[in-house]
This record gives sequence, C-alpha cells and structure tokens, in this order.
Amino acid sequence: MALDSDSIEWLESRFGNNVKFGEPMSRHTSLRVGGPAEVFVTPESVEDLQKLVKWSWDNRHSYLVIGEGTNLLVKDSGIPGIVIVLAKCLKTIDETETKNGSVIISAMAGARLKTLCSYALKRGLEGMNFALGIPGTVGGGIMMNAGTFHGTMENVLESIDVLLPTGNTRRIKREDLDFAYRKLSWRPELTNGHRSQMLVLGGRFCLSPSDPEKLKKAAREIVNARKKNQPIGLPSAGCFFKNPVSGKTAGQLIEMAGLKGKSIGGAEISSKHANFFINRYNASADDFLALINLAEEIVFKKFNIQLEKEVKIVGA
Repeated sequence: MALDSDSIEWLESRFGNNVKFGEPMSRHTSLRVGGPAEVFVTPESVEDLQKLVKWSWDNRHSYLVIGEGTNLLVKDSGIPGIVIVLAKCLKTIDETETKNGSVIISAMAGARLKTLCSYALKRGLEGMNFALGIPGTVGGGIMMNAGTFHGTMENVLESIDVLLPTGNTRRIKREDLDFAYRKLSWRPELTNGHRSQMLVLGGRFCLSPSDPEKLKKAAREIVNARKKNQPIGLPSAGCFFKNPVSGKTAGQLIEMAGLKGKSIGGAEISSKHANFFINRYNASADDFLALINLAEEIVFKKFNIQLEKEVKIVGA
C-alpha cells in the first residue's frame, strides 16, 4: 500500500532525521547496487522498532528488515514499502549466565558477527570461530544459518528472541527451531500466522571455555585462509549460490563451466573464487542479474545441476 500524507507525517514526527524517503539502497548494500527504498528508517531503540513494526502491520505497509546489506541484491527499481535498519537499536553483546559448564552470550540482531567473534575470542570462549570473516550481522547470520565447514549458527544457538508484527516479543528455544543449509524455517505453531513478518531481535549462544591462545591461533589460520581464497577489497555479497548437497561446490561448477572472470557490465565473477560475484566497476543490479542467469543456465546445461541462490534478491 502506497504511503499517504498521514503516514509520511507520522514517520517524520516519530523518527525525525532517522527516516529518509527515496533513499538509494546502493549506499546500504555490500554490492553497492540497488535503487531507492520508498522509506528507509533507522530506529534508535527497541521501543521505536516495536512501534514501527506494529504501525506498519496495522496500516498494511510492507517492511523489509536489514542489517548491513551483506547478503542482499536490491534491484535497480528499488524497494516499495519500508526498509528497517537495525544498525542503531540492536547492537548489544553481553555475557548473561553459565549453564552446565558453558557460557551463554546474548547478542542482539544488529551487532556484527565480527564483533561477536572478537567478543568470544577475548574471553577465551570456543564456538564462534567458524563465523570469522563472514560479513553481516547476528540477525542475518541466524536467519541464514550462516556457516562454513568449521560450523554453523545452529550448532551454537541456545535460543532466539523474536518480534511479532503485533509488537509482542517471545523467546524460542533451539529445539523448537528448524534449521537447514543456509536457512531457518519457522514452525507454523510458533508464528501465530505471522511467518513472513517475524523479526529476529537477537540470539543466545552457548559457548565453551577454552585456551585463549589456542583459539587465537585457530582464528588466525581461518582468517588467513579466507584472505588467500576469497576476493578482498572489492564490493561483493559473499558466496552467491548454495553448494549442492553432494559433489562439486557451486564455485567449482561455475569454474568448470568456464565462467571464472566472466563479466557483464561492471559485474564480474571473481577470478579468485567463482562463487563470488564482485562489483568491478560501477555495476548495476541488472548487470548482476544477467551474470547470475548466465551462471545458472551454463551450469545447468553442462552438468544438469540447478544452482540455488544464497543471496536474497529483493525489489519491485
């Protein structure tokens, strides 16, 4: 539903300089592409976030919640409705309790995964090293079940806190969550009919005390391997495709298809890692979409394998 003058007035009166209209999403995605968001809001408190979500739901305005835009491709036409950014209101990381010899760390959705990993390392807590080098926020990592062959979010989560569009919050235990490869699915009985509008506020992570020096050494090895094997310094969204259940990885399939280094417009398949699509020079979202389609078509034609996108594509 398009915004009317009353809606615009309410947003401006409530959020002041923290609301923008027609904000280019290229400023807020790691790919540095994307057309304008109809409304772009950065709430400063959890209370403001709750009011914004409930108001949007009550007035039938669609909303999209983002962290740092690291796993996102926004189309050149932009995003209708409201984009909500968690960068200001959900950044806290705290040690909350010990439980059966483990330490429970609470991290809010807007905190960076990098910050959570550093927090754990400094305290000699084992379990988060797998996420070293993974871009983005805790909330995005939970929703995507982010991980590497060293581990995934589902391995360390104890519970998550969520916000319903009604403005109410609830805590969901790990055993009541359905995780899959790069995916968190809500069980119908937990959503009250609001599956697509549920918002992760944060997670509680169960970590184990360990030797700090051993953890730091392992961390250096993981970070150095990432720097060696992945493109650093150019805009990207991380791995673009999920790896097939068995056989070759998505990057290997794209490379075997002869597409490593292939470019369309300013978008390029990295010559360092074929599952990384980079913004080489002033790329548009359409450049990336064309390159994605090409990779899907050629890989399917050569290997009869349908690549599944890991990056979320949004926009009108």
